[in-house]
Amino acid sequence: MKTKTTKKEIELEKIPQKKIISYKALDKDLKCCGEQFEVGKPKIYEGQIKICNSGYHSCLYGLDVLTYYNIIESRFAECEISGKIQTHSGDTKQCSKNINLIKEIGITELVNASVNYILSNIQDTKKESNTGDKSAATNTGAQSAATNTGYKSAATNTGDYSAATNTGAQSAATNTGDYSAATVEGKESIACGLGIENKAKGKKGCWLVLTEWEQYKESNWHIKSVKSVIVDGKKIKENVFYQLKNGKFVEVE
Repeated sequence: MKTKTTKKEIELEKIPQKKIISYKALDKDLKCCGEQFEVGKPKIYEGQIKICNSGYHSCLYGLDVLTYYNIIESRFAECEISGKIQTHSGDTKQCSKNINLIKEIGITELVNASVNYILSNIQDTKKESNTGDKSAATNTGAQSAATNTGYKSAATNTGDYSAATNTGAQSAATNTGDYSAATVEGKESIACGLGIENKAKGKKGCWLVLTEWEQYKESNWHIKSVKSVIVDGKKIKENVFYQLKNGKFVEVE
């Protein structure tokens, strides 16, 4: 995660009293900047840490890692960071002396962690819609709607037959209720459908994450597959709803 650094991007170095949960992206071999990482094996950086240059980098807001790593070629991990820490002023990137990869996670878990981060850090949540950056619109009722237009925001629905919509960049629209819809329009955003027969759509450059369920007994279901795909405007069309059927993204009404 190396980028050009200015003095304004470096805040005062601090030593937290407890370990902090963070999220890290790595390459397909679980390496970052050529250094090998292992789940459950703590690492201590030898030398002086400097945000964007040296030390172990991770992000408090999971989706921030997509600024630095390609979603297709990367693996993701939930981490604990501690010791001396420097923070980035532009996003939630942290540079730490100590890091421990707790577990490897998929894109769906990364999205859910990002939504939870926003929900736990917002100061003022409106019931149905939000226009502020890093805000959250949350609904739990059936046939309801959650809408967000702010940058790095989250629109979340848990009720059946509901709609979650985001227009802000690097945001997430997430639905866990059955027969619901998730829509994103902002740059590098994610529409995530986790319920039975959920559907999702987005603008070009956005990502769709869908879950396919299979019924094996009356009223009993289990997850058959979870897949993600980028809206490229060709194979996956813009502003067209998709469902995951037999492991493939299929256009639906």
